[in-house]
Amino acid sequence: MRILRRHALGALLLSPLMALAASWPERPITIVVPAAAGGTTDIAARVLAEKMGSALKTSVIVENKAGGGVSIGTAFVARAKPDGYTLLMGNIGPVAINFSLYKKLQYKETDLRGITNVISVPNILVVNADTPVKNVQELIAWGKQKPLTAATSGIGQSPHMSTEMFRQKAGLDVTLVPHSGAAPAVTALLGKQTDFMIDNLPSSIPHIKSGKFRALAITSKERSPQLPDVPTMREAGVPMDVTAWFDLLAPAGTPDAIVHRIQQVAHDAMQTAEIRSKFAELGGVPGGESAAEHDAFIAQERKNWAQIVKAANLSLD
Repeated sequence: MRILRRHALGALLLSPLMALAASWPERPITIVVPAAAGGTTDIAARVLAEKMGSALKTSVIVENKAGGGVSIGTAFVARAKPDGYTLLMGNIGPVAINFSLYKKLQYKETDLRGITNVISVPNILVVNADTPVKNVQELIAWGKQKPLTAATSGIGQSPHMSTEMFRQKAGLDVTLVPHSGAAPAVTALLGKQTDFMIDNLPSSIPHIKSGKFRALAITSKERSPQLPDVPTMREAGVPMDVTAWFDLLAPAGTPDAIVHRIQQVAHDAMQTAEIRSKFAELGGVPGGESAAEHDAFIAQERKNWAQIVKAANLSLD
């Protein structure tokens, strides 16, 4: 009898959650991108939004809220109503790196909960094709002759941190020029306003393919199938590995049933041939892990980057 009562009580508790998930969504969903349009965060959000909208039979709108080292858009979602209608396309910067890099942030680690990883990509070291530099060692030699400038897609982002690592390990004097996203940083290098850039692969690969950028090295442990002739940083003589990741998050307090529903829809979308092909073209690997798995991954990444930031003696107000 007690067992039957427990089962009955469990069913009563689950019923509202199941009903909530079944009725959601009842209006359009917004995915906030805390960076300018054109970067990997934006590209991933738009690719995923289209598929999710079709599956959920509602509009999934992508809204760019750039600024503040991606803190403005991230804080906006952290303060949003936890009902599943305002989500964040986050990335390694605001979700992991910034907590050890910045002394103060507009949001806390506990303000957001993970839904799933969306895409993981390497970073790529590129120069304008008109630059008289053909490989990493030539870039380092060039940097020994004069101070270099490097465009970055924003302070605290993985390209910024990768550039800091490269600067330290190569022993170079580099002035970082931060932008509000990857697209403005790419534009700066296209216009020869900076000497080089370490960028997420998806936003630079079109310009590498077109011949406007020359790729010198990739930050992954292995070469990219998209650029098999480009060496890894370690092969080029610089001991560093960085993988950037981009993920879907919700405000803390969003019901488990809704988070689970979003994760399922996102997972199924990332298993489609269309998205897998698109992500492969970008040099990325699709995600899809459960919310619990992703929360555990985020926690470990925060620890890893805290060690890196401390070792580099980096701190921002």
